Amino acid sequence: MAKVTYQQTLALAGVCQACYMVQTIARRGALNEDELSTMLESVLNTNPDNTEAVYGGPANLLSGFKIIREQLGNNSNVKDAELTRYVLSALTLERRLTKRQASLQQLSQQINLIEQKRAHFELTHELVLEGFAQAYKQVISPLGSPIKVLGNPDLLKQNAVQNKVRALLLSAVRSAVLWRQLGGQRRNIVLRRQHWVHFAEQALKQYA
Repeated sequence: MAKVTYQQTLALAGVCQACYMVQTIARRGALNEDELSTMLESVLNTNPDNTEAVYGGPANLLSGFKIIREQLGNNSNVKDAELTRYVLSALTLERRLTKRQASLQQLSQQINLIEQKRAHFELTHELVLEGFAQAYKQVISPLGSPIKVLGNPDLLKQNAVQNKVRALLLSAVRSAVLWRQLGGQRRNIVLRRQHWVHFAEQALKQYA
């Protein structure tokens, strides 16, 4: 069984943070803009120097580390089944994506289009967010059953909210790809959960 590493924990924190943000905006309609930028940047950073660089440093993943601690730690009173479902769905979509070369090429083309928009607008501008959302809708969604996002129906009807939800789901899949590349294994999330918690707690002590 492959061992759990700190680098894998960074990537899993990215998955968890993106999924938590999906849950947050679906319920409240608002997000931490810095965290949103972190997750969007992670999609565009396709040739990073190291894992930390994907997210601009571990300090930008504090929400993700907290989720790992809460969801996998022994001290948690209540586990969030909805959030777990989002995370597992992102990991499933990653497996389907990486097995389809045509989808990977299509995603690369979509990322190039996003970069072109970003040359003219801020990262969180509605037109750029629309680009992220289209990439998810055209490349990731066809890979499997749609992820059913729960929340406030009035919010989820809004185009701006829909775009952010899809952009964040795309970033969750991107982190899942990185996690797998670093040796992450789905069975280890359960079988070696204390290792994930250990690395997450270390990061929280250092950067929180």
